[in-house]
Formats: sequence, structure tokens, C-alpha cells
Amino acid sequence: MEDALNKGEALPEVAQKQNTLPPTPPPSDDSTSDTASNDGRSHLPRVPVTKVPTSVLDVDKATPDDHVPRDPRLIRLTGVHPFNVEAPLSALYNEGFLTSPELFYVRNHGAVPKVEDKDIPKWDFSIEGLVEEPMTISLAQLIQEYEQITCPITLVCAGNRRKEQNQVRKSKGFSWGAAGVSTALFTGVVMSEVINRCKPKRKARFVCMEGADKLPNGYYGTSVKLNWALDPNKGFMLAYKMNGEMLRPDHGKPLRAVIPGQIGGRSVKWLKKLILTDAPSENWYHIYDNRVLPTMVSPEESANKPKLWMDERYAIYDLSTNSATVYPAHEEQLCLVDGPTTYTARGYAYAGGGRRVTRVEVSLDKGQSWKLADIDYAEDRYREVEKDLYGGKLDMSWRETCFCWCFWSLPLAVSEIRLAKDILVRAMDESMNIQPRDMYWSVLGMMNNPWFRVTVSHEGDYLRFEHPTQPALIPGGWMERVKKAGGNLTNGYWGERIEGEEAVQPVAQKAREIPMTKEDLKNPITIDELRKHDGKDAPWFVVNGEVYDGTKFLNEHPGGAQSIISAAGLDSSDEFMAIHSETAKAMMPDYHIGSLNDAAKSALSQGDSQTDSAGQQRPTFLQPKLWCKAVLSSKRTISWDTRVFTFKLDHEEQTLGLPVGQHLMIRLRDPVTREAIIRSYTPISEIDDQGHMDMLVKVYFDTEGKKGGKMSQAMDALPLGHFVDFKGPIGKFTYHGRGKCSINELTKTIKCFVMICGGSGITPIYQVFRAVMRDRLDNTRCVVLNGNRLYEDILCKEDLDALAKGNEHRCKLLYTLTQAPDDWQGLRGRIGGKLVQENCEPDSESLVLVCGPEAMEKSMHQVLLEQGWQDNQLVFF
Repeated sequence: MEDALNKGEALPEVAQKQNTLPPTPPPSDDSTSDTASNDGRSHLPRVPVTKVPTSVLDVDKATPDDHVPRDPRLIRLTGVHPFNVEAPLSALYNEGFLTSPELFYVRNHGAVPKVEDKDIPKWDFSIEGLVEEPMTISLAQLIQEYEQITCPITLVCAGNRRKEQNQVRKSKGFSWGAAGVSTALFTGVVMSEVINRCKPKRKARFVCMEGADKLPNGYYGTSVKLNWALDPNKGFMLAYKMNGEMLRPDHGKPLRAVIPGQIGGRSVKWLKKLILTDAPSENWYHIYDNRVLPTMVSPEESANKPKLWMDERYAIYDLSTNSATVYPAHEEQLCLVDGPTTYTARGYAYAGGGRRVTRVEVSLDKGQSWKLADIDYAEDRYREVEKDLYGGKLDMSWRETCFCWCFWSLPLAVSEIRLAKDILVRAMDESMNIQPRDMYWSVLGMMNNPWFRVTVSHEGDYLRFEHPTQPALIPGGWMERVKKAGGNLTNGYWGERIEGEEAVQPVAQKAREIPMTKEDLKNPITIDELRKHDGKDAPWFVVNGEVYDGTKFLNEHPGGAQSIISAAGLDSSDEFMAIHSETAKAMMPDYHIGSLNDAAKSALSQGDSQTDSAGQQRPTFLQPKLWCKAVLSSKRTISWDTRVFTFKLDHEEQTLGLPVGQHLMIRLRDPVTREAIIRSYTPISEIDDQGHMDMLVKVYFDTEGKKGGKMSQAMDALPLGHFVDFKGPIGKFTYHGRGKCSINELTKTIKCFVMICGGSGITPIYQVFRAVMRDRLDNTRCVVLNGNRLYEDILCKEDLDALAKGNEHRCKLLYTLTQAPDDWQGLRGRIGGKLVQENCEPDSESLVLVCGPEAMEKSMHQVLLEQGWQDNQLVFF
């Protein structure tokens, strides 16, 4: 039978009652659907040819998913880990109605549970809570004791098309394109049969589900209404097969829930529990994910009002009606000379809650008139046969609900397309739910379903098409183009004006700006004048076209004189605006000396990136005045929020060129706003390592009530092979070895370092500590006070302990935790004045190095001054 399926042969038809489903609308012309057979017989859709991945990709080998083989064609949306992916849109559509497991979209919140094949039959799950007869059942029992069914089901991530929302305003979610949707034949057991065996109690109203994927906030879980689970027409399943093969790891191996017609987040993978309750799930992921908060609620407001998340009115269950255009593809070109006279536009549509898509409409005049597209509902072909399919009974003739996507198509005259500015598509379901024209933005960016718009550009003898966006960090799409050009994407006209009409532009309230220039100063500065001040004697630098003299601030700059010297003679707008506070900006008029003239602005704009006109290989990578590009070659997960990024330098023999105690700047672009994100970091690799550098980064994720770190989250999302900009060295402190160091180029000799750090502030401390401990002739004593919240927050602990071993006469390592486990043998509490006083006293031959969160650095500054230390003895990284 499976051979017959793969060959597309017709299966025997079942005697049918008169079709009572809402009819598919007729095509807009006399042509027939591409998929209809000539003899009128029904064919089941072909199952895609599948090639099971057998090897783990290099990018996954250093992650908790090092046991999961994957298809390299998938587009990673959240960096290397966790694994959240979609297929290229054309590849997904070209597979047809059914999607192969290797191209099926994946939404993972964390590591994939490892389940050996030999353990699959023993996999068990429980049914508990408000039931008369709770039970635990194995997968083997589930297969042996219950009737097996097979049916096609489309799953859709609630974030499908989210990148469009992120272009308008950054949501809290990552950027899905339009391929967060897939369809497969699932084989398993009807969920209601298992629940009914346990005899639900009268008070039971919800089915809470929990998976085996352990995450930072507990196991993933969610809930649905019990009456839905018990309704045969809703089609809830417990599935263990997908297109005839056992579930693969990313898709829930060995058992998952499949909830048709609802968002994918309700179809819990790696299922371990069904819990019947009288209220919705209290699982963290049920409350703080998969919700559409009111559009006026900002990310900041949502973080400060937890009650918003508790409101079940905002929870998402049924999918919204949606559609997308696949062809014309993004950047596809259509020749107008000696080309075809018609072009068939094609795409997909789906609805939610078992409702059927009853029409798809296409407009070439911005929605003033519409054409009716032809719909191919391949799901209907499964209603016309009754057979055993992949070990389950295929019996859908009685079911009136629709749980799959459909494909639409419409032949368009090229003469009409060439006159159009765009191609708009919208779908409607049998309840007359129709896609809205305009976007409904929300904090999580979910359920995005406005009209799908493909723009048409006239370029000589060709038409070029643009989709709204491209997924993840991939550039492109008309929304990005319009936004860069200053268009307002929410003006009701997709950021553009309709010819002949005056679009009403909303008046944006200007943010309060801090003046950074001297009032009424008119002093034009030429490029030659600027370049005469590109050294350390009288460094001038440029911010937003204005020129500043940094000479008077060289010794006071918190980042050291080198930070200003490195900017001398250059446009430092990105670095300055990305890093400096409002306090720093308010100081700028004191250093303002004039404005670049137009010729100088033009000349200065020519160079911002690395150039090597001689074509020679540099022995060191970093350059203080130029951004140099390095490639992310690997990413290793240390803990759930800590990564080691390895960057490949220009060539195998190249060293980084970073002195001990110095740091470098990293520059990335915000994927939504394209603004520069620039931060200072200290690598943990050896200073004489060749060809690469290692960077330890703690990822500060967004949490309830607190925005996470822009740079660390952006780095975590980087795919392997991505270029990153670096500049340096910078910093006012350098350790030369054996007690000799310099601060702002003033050399001094010390006998003791007091090193105070917290969290990821360990990295510059570790660099100096390692240099001292590695040199047996260095008699400098080191006292390290390392404060953290949890034990797992202590970074580099094994390395620190290894360096201290055998050097106890030269160092003291003290760790303190504010939330220590019961078996913790170290100190408890924050680093405070008492701890500092007990372990170090002010001494003219000692130097204090401090690196950590801003609050900790401020409190330590006050404590150290009160204890008699002088400012010239304190170094804050």
C-alpha cells in the first residue's frame, strides 16, 4: 500500500454521501486546477521523498542537541541553540501538500530530550488530576490497547509571519518568516479514548499537558479545554508517527500531542503528563507565551503588569485565518520581452478551529477590486478513501472539520501585473473570518495575519517582486526597504503613498534630545584640519558631523585615554551614541569646537571598514582605528545562559594583539532597527593564541519586568559563519607582568591585586589573574572576591581553581553566593564592606581591580573610599 501511495496511485473509493462541506469557490476563469486528475478519480497526495539525516551538523556538536541529525537547508531563527527553524518558503511549498520531517518547521524552547530507540516502547506518560482512575501507560500499551488512526494535520507556529511585526516595532519574539507552517500524516490514538478510560470527574474542565523538555522555568506545559479534547470533530491525537515513520527527535520522539486547528504551542512534544484540572495550566510557558495582549500595551508595560499575562482572554487557541504568496517568489524576475502572457500566482492559506477556507482573493489595485483564486483542498481526498495507512485507520468521511492548509492559484495577465504596484492576497473561512488589511501589533508578535503583500518593481524589461520580509537576520523585503527610506509602515498605505492621494502622515512626537553642541558656534572644519589631529597629542573626533577636542578629557575618561586616541580623526558616531549615557552626552558641549563642512563629511564617509591595499597579512588582528571583521566559527554552550563564542581571525598565524588588562569593542547591527550595538568585552583566550579568539558571554535574556541585554541576545542569535566587527585595544589599564602595570600610560609597580568581580565581570579579572599565576617568577599576590547569585553563575570557576592550585601562597580565591544551595561550603551574601575589610587593607603598593554590574561597581567605589583607598588605586573596567 505504501508503494502505491508513493507512486500516486488511486486508492479504492468509499461510497460517499452527498458532500455537505462548504464548496470550494470556482476558479476565476475556465481553467481547471493543476491537481485535478483527468479521469475524475481521487488521488491521495504524494508523500514527499524523504532522506533521513544521519550525521550531526558541525554547528550542533557543541550544543545539548549533539545527538540530533538535521537538514542543513533549514533557516535558524535563534542562532545555533535552541533549535527554531523554518524551511525556505519555496522549498516548503514545492514539496506539496505534505511536508517531509526534515523540512517541517521546529519550535524548541530548549534542549531536545535524548531517547534511545530501544527505550521507545517503554516510554510512558500519566493521566492524572481530576480523574476517577489515574493511570500511567507505556507507548507499547498505547499501541496495543487502543485503535490507531492516521490523518493529515497542519501545524502552525503562533509566530508565523512575525518578522513583519518586528519591522513595525520590535516584539518580544524572534523573527519567523511565512514558513512557520507544515503538514504531515500523523498516526496515533484519539486523545479522548485515553482520557475517557480514566473517567474524568465532573469538576474537570481543562487538560494540562507537560513534556519532558526541562527548561529554565520548569518543564514545558500548556492546557486546552477538556470539552475540546472529548469532541471527536476536534481531532485531538496522541501521535507517535509522522508520514509513516517514527517521530524524529525535533518533532517529539517518541510521543507528542497533536491539536489540530490550534497554534502549534498547544501540541506538546515529548509528552509525559495529561493532568485534568478545574482551571487553566499554571505552567510558566502557558502564562507567559502564546498570548496576544492588547495592541496599546508596550513591552515595558507588559513587563510591569504581570496580571495582564494571567488574563485568559488574551490566551491564543484557534489559529486565525491566514494566507501567503509563494510565487512570485522574493526577488523573482519576470521578463516582459518575448515572455509569457500569463503568470500563475500561487500560495497557501489556512484557517483555525476546524473551519474551512472558503475563498482566497487577489488584488492588483491595492484592494479596490478583487479576483477569486482557485483553491485545491487536498485534505478532501483523504475523506474519499477508507484504508489502513501506516498502521492506522484512515477514516475521515464522517468528519466535517478541516485541519489542513490549502493551496491557491490564479492565472494573471502579465499586462495587468505590469501596471500594478503590488499583489495583495487575503483569505476568508466559512465563518466569514477574513484577513484584515492592517496589522494588529502586540508584545509577543503572534497571530500576524494582515493581507500578504508582494510589491512589483519595474526594472527595464523586467518586473521584480519583493516579499514583505525574509526570516531571521536575513536582509531583504519591501518592509525593510520602506523603513530605511523613512516610510511609516503603519500609515495605512504600507509606508507608501497612493498616487493621486495625500496620505495622512501621523505626527511623531520627538524624543527629548540632549544638546551636544555649543549654542551659536559656527566654525566649519575641513578634512585636512581634522586629519592633523588624528594622534594622541591633540585628538579630535567626530560625532554626527560635529567635531570635538578630547585633549582635556584624556586622563579622566573612564575607558582610558586610548578610547579617545583610537577615535582621533574618525567618525565615532556609532560608538559614541551606542555606548555613552545621557550624562556623558550632556558634557559634550564643553569639548565642541566646530562642524565638518560638506566636503569633509563626504571624505570621512568613505571609510569605516578594514582595508588592506597592500594585500599583506597583518601579524595582529586588532586595529585601534579600524573595524576589522572576524567570522563566528563555533558556539559552545556552557550553561543555559552562558556561551563561549570562537571567532576565526584573518589567517592561521595571526594573533589578536590584545595586551593583558585591555579589552576590545564589538559591533553588531540591531536586526530590526539596524542601529549599531557596540559593547566592550574581554576575550578569555590566551594572548598569544593564533588564528582565533574565544569570548565568554553571559546572555541576559528578557525577563518579567526587566529588559535583557541587547548585545548578548544579538550575539546568541548569530548563525555560524556570520561576520562580526571588532576594534581595539581599548582601556586605561595594562598589566606588563611581575608587578608592573600602567594606568593611562603612567607606569607603577605593585605587590598585590585586590580583584572584585561579579557575574561576567570575571573576564578581565581572569585575564590578569591568569597572567600572574602562570608566571612562577611573578610574586604579585592576588585576592579575588567573586560574587554571584547562584552556583551555576560562577563563570570560569574550574579554570580559576586550577590556576590557584599550587599557588596558595600567592593567591586567595573567595566565592560568595546570594542564593546558595544547602550544601554550599563557601561564603554567603553580597560582596560588602565587611568582606572587603576582612581580606584586604589599603596599601600604597596594592591596586584594586573592579568589574561587574553597575550597581556593584558604584557600591564598591563608595566602600573602598570609606576604607581609606584612593581613587588612583582603583581601576574599574
